[in-house]
Amino acid sequence: MTAMDSARKQDGAASPEAEGADILLVEDNPSYVELTLRALRELAKDRVRIDIAEDGERALTMLLAPGSARKPRLIILDIKLPKVGGIEVLRQLRADERMRYVPVVMLTSSRVPNDITESYRLGANSFVVRPMNFPAYLRVLGDIINYWLNTNEQHPDVADR
Repeated sequence: MTAMDSARKQDGAASPEAEGADILLVEDNPSYVELTLRALRELAKDRVRIDIAEDGERALTMLLAPGSARKPRLIILDIKLPKVGGIEVLRQLRADERMRYVPVVMLTSSRVPNDITESYRLGANSFVVRPMNFPAYLRVLGDIINYWLNTNEQHPDVADR
């Protein structure tokens, strides 16, 4: 069992095979996955279902495989990922009609201007630099979730899933 599997089971996150998760977290760092799951426990209790993809290739397989019915309400995407990087994941998501309107928040430690520019050019809805302390991370993640899952009016293609 990997650290990701362990975190997924302990925190009640949806299994990667479950359909209909509210959030797809694409993150390869087990510490950030655990931090995010911990924050979600505090923020949303059991109201938010989350799938986890440990790399960009897995995210693309989960979302774009023929016959896949997955359409999360929000994708939280890191830039620095193994196998397929976050920028390429974003490019492929926006090129696919099924994923074109699903909100994508780039949540990363990168402050590289080209990463920011390219993310927005490819259709990211938001670019957030990950805070390095838990209280700030909790606040930022709470803002992201509240806005994208509660305040924002979803595109009909996402809302009618």
